[in-house]
Amino acid sequence: MAVTARRYGAQSMTAELREVLVKRPGAAFGRAFDDPANGYLHPVDLDVAQREHDEFTELLASLGPTVHVLDDVVDATLDDGIDDPDLVYTFDPLLVADGGAIPLRPGKPNRLGEPEILERWTSANGIPTFGRIEPPGTIEGGDTFWLMPDLLCIGRTLRTNATGVDQLKRIVGGDVRVFDVPYWKGSAELIHLLSVISPVADDLAVVYLPLLPVGLWELLSDLEIRLVPVPDHEFPTLACNVLAVRPGVVIMAAGNPVTAAALANAGCEVHTYPATEIGINGSGGPTCMTRPILRG
Repeated sequence: MAVTARRYGAQSMTAELREVLVKRPGAAFGRAFDDPANGYLHPVDLDVAQREHDEFTELLASLGPTVHVLDDVVDATLDDGIDDPDLVYTFDPLLVADGGAIPLRPGKPNRLGEPEILERWTSANGIPTFGRIEPPGTIEGGDTFWLMPDLLCIGRTLRTNATGVDQLKRIVGGDVRVFDVPYWKGSAELIHLLSVISPVADDLAVVYLPLLPVGLWELLSDLEIRLVPVPDHEFPTLACNVLAVRPGVVIMAAGNPVTAAALANAGCEVHTYPATEIGINGSGGPTCMTRPILRG
C-alpha cells in the first residue's frame, strides 16, 4: 500500500512520524500526587505541567507530524469516572500495528481503563482493532518497541507478565524477542524496557547500559547498531527516553547536556523541551507522551 494511502500503522520507532496522539494534562494529572500508588515525586503544579506539554506538542508539530489531541473525547469520562493521571502517557495503553489497533492491558491498576478510552478514539477514526490483551495477561506499551518493522522486542517486567507477552506474540506474529528487564528498585520505581533504550535511527540507539538486558545488547551488536550511552547522573532526568520524529531527528527532555551532545556528535538533530512537571515528576519522557498512529 502506498504511503499516501495509509491511515495507520507504526511498526517502527524511527521512521518518519506522520500521525500521533497525545493527551494534555488535566485535573486528574493535577491530583496525581494525592495517591502514593501513582508514584509521582511531589505535588503537581498543573499550570506548569500544561505549559510544558503545550511547548512539547508545539515543538512536535513544528517538526512535521499531525498531532491529534485526545482531550475533547475523554475529559469528562476521565475526570468524572476514571481518576487516572497517567493517560497523559498515551504510549502505554495501546499499540498501532500495520493491521490496526491493539489495546493492551496495563499492569498498573489505575491504568486499566485506558485501553478502552484509546480504542474509542481509534475506532472513531477508522482504525480497526487488530487484537487485544485479555486477563490475566498484562502488558504496557513501554515494554515494547519495534527494532525493525518485522522485529518486535518485548520486556518482561513487573507490569508485563508472561501471559501478556504470549498473547501479544500471537497477535503480532513474526519475529518477536523477549527480554527480562532487571528488577532494579521494584514497583516503587519501576523501569520499562523503553526506560533503558530508545532507537533513534536504523543504526543508532540511546541506551542506559547498567540496566540493559544482556540479550538485547547482544542483538544490537549483531545488527551493528551504534550505541549512545547515557551517564548515570542523566538517567533520572529522562535522558534515555528519546523520541525520533524521523531518523536522526529527535526530541528529548531538557537538562541532559551530555547525552544531547553525544547524539549531536553521532549526527543527530536534537530538540529539547522543559520536562520538570510533565516528565520527571511522573517519570514519563517524550516517547511516553506520544502514541504513534502512522509512521513511514
